[in-house]
Amino acid sequence: MDKNRTEGMKHEVKGSLKEAAGKMTGNHAKEAAGKIEKNVGKAQREVGKAADRARDNDRHH
Repeated sequence: MDKNRTEGMKHEVKGSLKEAAGKMTGNHAKEAAGKIEKNVGKAQREVGKAADRARDNDRHH
């Protein structure tokens, strides 16, 4: 599995927790930072998935 997939998942989880904490405490800056980190994590995970697919395709051809 590509490192970007695991790192992206970590950022997604961390961002989700930060976003939830921001919502619960009314801290809009923390909530926004959490959303950003979560979305960056999603993008990074997708990059990892694409790298895995490319690697798999290379092995099969």
